[in-house]
Amino acid sequence: MDEEHKIIMLIIKGDANAFSRLVDKYQNLIFHITKKIVPEQMDAEDVCQEVFVKIHKSIGTFKYESKLSTWIARITYFTALNHLKKSKRDFTEDYPEDFWNLETDQDDPEELLVKKSTAEYINKLIGQLPENYRVVLTLYHLEEFSIEEIGETTGMPQGTIKNYLFRARKMLKDKITHQLKEDYEER
Repeated sequence: MDEEHKIIMLIIKGDANAFSRLVDKYQNLIFHITKKIVPEQMDAEDVCQEVFVKIHKSIGTFKYESKLSTWIARITYFTALNHLKKSKRDFTEDYPEDFWNLETDQDDPEELLVKKSTAEYINKLIGQLPENYRVVLTLYHLEEFSIEEIGETTGMPQGTIKNYLFRARKMLKDKITHQLKEDYEER
């Protein structure tokens, strides 16, 4: 029996420490997925809480047909989408700022500032993409999900996921190229 299976069995038996370990392990995944769909910090936190409640209530239904992380990501994805539908907000506004992990071994503040500015710029561009493109990019590049895992999480066919990844990358490239061209012409 692997470690996750043991934790699940302990959670089913009511072990609060086991659930706490599960929360520690998956809170970043849940938060990243949620923030890509629900950009408002307080709303995202509420959705994350709701996801953990759903996981706790339904952990006994996990059938080991996928990885636990995929099952959790799927719950997160649909909970966040349901939240959006209920709130009817335009989620392309106020996209979250901290998209990339900016940790570095460099102590050069100028380099850190350039990296932060670049990350904010890319984050802004990603925020302009349609929701499905943002979600697929996040799951694939940040969470390192496979195409198959993204399909299991979102319910999208693999061909659609590949298409969204291709289109999203092309849209980002075109936006960056256009901006660089404008910047060059201004000089």
